[in-house]
Amino acid sequence: MKRLILAACLGIGLVNTSSAQSQDSLMFRRISDEIMLHGTCYDNLRVLCKSVGHRLSGTKAAEKAVKWGEKAMREAGADRVYLQACDVPYWYRGKESLELNVNGQYKKVDALSLGNSDGTNGRTLEAPVVMVHNYEEFKALPEYAVRGKIVFFNYRFRQDYIFTFRGYGDAVKYRVNSPNVAAEKGVAAVLIRSMSTGEDDFPHTGSMHYKDSTRHIPEMAIGNKTADMLEEACKKGTVTAKMNSECKMMQKMVRSYNVIGEIKGTYSPERIITVGGHLDSWDVGEGAHDDGAGCVQSIEVIRAYKALGIRPKCTIRAVLFMNEENGLKGGQAYADSAIANKEKHVIAIETDAGGFSPRGIELEMSPQQKENVLKYKHLFLPYGVYDFSHGGGGADISPLHEKAKVPMAGLLPDSQRYFDVHHTNNDVFETVNHRELKLGAAVLSQFIWLVSQYELN
Repeated sequence: MKRLILAACLGIGLVNTSSAQSQDSLMFRRISDEIMLHGTCYDNLRVLCKSVGHRLSGTKAAEKAVKWGEKAMREAGADRVYLQACDVPYWYRGKESLELNVNGQYKKVDALSLGNSDGTNGRTLEAPVVMVHNYEEFKALPEYAVRGKIVFFNYRFRQDYIFTFRGYGDAVKYRVNSPNVAAEKGVAAVLIRSMSTGEDDFPHTGSMHYKDSTRHIPEMAIGNKTADMLEEACKKGTVTAKMNSECKMMQKMVRSYNVIGEIKGTYSPERIITVGGHLDSWDVGEGAHDDGAGCVQSIEVIRAYKALGIRPKCTIRAVLFMNEENGLKGGQAYADSAIANKEKHVIAIETDAGGFSPRGIELEMSPQQKENVLKYKHLFLPYGVYDFSHGGGGADISPLHEKAKVPMAGLLPDSQRYFDVHHTNNDVFETVNHRELKLGAAVLSQFIWLVSQYELN
C-alpha cells in the first residue's frame, strides 16, 4: 500500500512505482480539467466582491460575508458545514484627509490611515514635515528637530527583490512600528511611503501596532507618486501638512465566526487536512486578491472533489478564517479548538497570496517531510508549479503550527503584481483573472489529494 507524504499521516518512505506515478498524473489531469472547465470559484468571487465588498472584521459586512461563506460551502456539497465562534476587534476608520503645502498652498492628496491606529480625534493637526529615509536617519536627528512635527518615513519597497514577498518583509516594519519609534522623540504624527511595488498613486493600508508604553500618534500612508512629490518638495524646502482622521479602535470585542466545511475521510477520517484563506479584508477595495481568492479556492477544493466523486482518505476541511488582517483571532480560535478536541492534523495549507498563476508551494515542515513532497514535484510541472524552495504557510495557520507542531504549506502564486493591489482601493474583482484563479484552485486540490492519498499501512 502507498504511504503518506506528510506529518502525522506520514513520516515513512513512499512507494514510487511508474504505474502509481502514471495514475497520479491522470488524477492531476482529472482535477485540473474539472476546475478549469467547470469551476465556480470565479463566480463565487464575483458574488463575494460585488454583493458583500470589503469586510473588515467586526463590521456588518463581515457578518454578511459569514452568511455568504456558509451558503457557498453548502452549495459546494460539503458533508458538514458549521461556524466556529471567535471574538474579534473592531477598528473604525471614519473620515480622513491629508493636505500638503508644497507650493505655498494646500492640496488634498490621497492617503489612508493605517489599521489599528488612532487618528486625530477628528481635529486638524497642522505641522511641518520632516523626511527621513530609514530608522537610522531618524535616530541620528536630535529630539528638537522632530518634536511636534510630522515625520515622513520615505522607505522604498525594494524593486531588486524578484520575490516580492521578500521586499514586503524588508519594508513592512515602517508600517507596523514607525509610530512607536517616532513617539519616543515627541513626534506629532507619522507618514509612510506605502508598501507598494506599483508605479501608481494608490495608498496602501494595513495593520500597525502600538506598544503598551507608546503614546498613540496618528499614522497615514501615501502612494508612490505622492511620496515622490513629497520627497522632492522636502529636498527643496519646508513642507507643512494638515492631517485629520477619526479612526480609532473600539473598546468592545465583536462576536464573529470562522466558516468551516468538511468532506469526511473514508480510511482515516480522524486525520484532518485543513485548507483555507481569510474571509475578512481591509475596509478598502473589495478584498478580491486579499483574500477573497483564497476563500473561493478553498471552497473549490470541496466542490471539485464532490463533482469528481473523489473520496479522500483523510478528512478535508476548508476554513474561511476571520480577522487575519488585524488580530488573527480566527486562526487562534481554530488552533485552540483543535488542541482542546485533540484533533489529528496531517497538514494545514493556506492560500493568501493573491489569485495569480500558481508558481510554487511553500513548505514549513521537517527535512524528511520536504524530501517526501519533492519526490512528486514533477507532477506539478505541467501546471506551471516548480518552486518548492520557500518556507512558510500563512498567518491563519501559524497558531496551529506553533502550538500543535502541525506542518504547514502555502500556495505560492506569481508575486510580481500582488503588492500593486495589496491593501488598496484597487483590490477589486476586475483585477483577478479567471484562468489564474482556477489554476490555483486546481493545484491546491492536486496537492491535497496527494497528501490524503498516500495512507499509512
